[in-house]
Amino acid sequence: MASKKYKKVAVGGTFDKFHQGHRSLLEEAFRIGDEIIIGVTSDEFGGKKGDVESCDTRMSNLNEFLSTIYPQKFHIKRLEDPFGTTIHEADFEAIVVSQETEPTAVKINEIRTKKGMLPMDIVVIETVFAEDGRPISSTRIRKGEIDRKGHILKKLRSVFK
Repeated sequence: MASKKYKKVAVGGTFDKFHQGHRSLLEEAFRIGDEIIIGVTSDEFGGKKGDVESCDTRMSNLNEFLSTIYPQKFHIKRLEDPFGTTIHEADFEAIVVSQETEPTAVKINEIRTKKGMLPMDIVVIETVFAEDGRPISSTRIRKGEIDRKGHILKKLRSVFK
């Protein structure tokens, strides 16, 4: 985990069924950055994941949650693609990602470098696991397998019954 303080940090995601993994991602961004730019996937872009809450709902929920906890400056923006403003604004210094989305951050840095911008430091958070040892995800929450904190909701039937 980075201990350096950055002026401007990027973080992005669908942020559907806001859960512990999302919380860890954002906590790290706010821990290391002064200004946090949070990209939330648009309905068109984020909808590829299935039955996802509307972008406006997800952005509103995120804003409500963050404004009660973090005094830092943050902006929530709609993401129409995997890169958002990180490939257009040179003043980003770091990006916080999960292990799953790290390849996107690497791609962003490749694009930034080709455009003559400095690459961002990539800060990768640890995967947050549910009680069953599998990652917490919005998909698993939508399926009713786990709750937002990773507690098991569905007990799988034993094959030996």
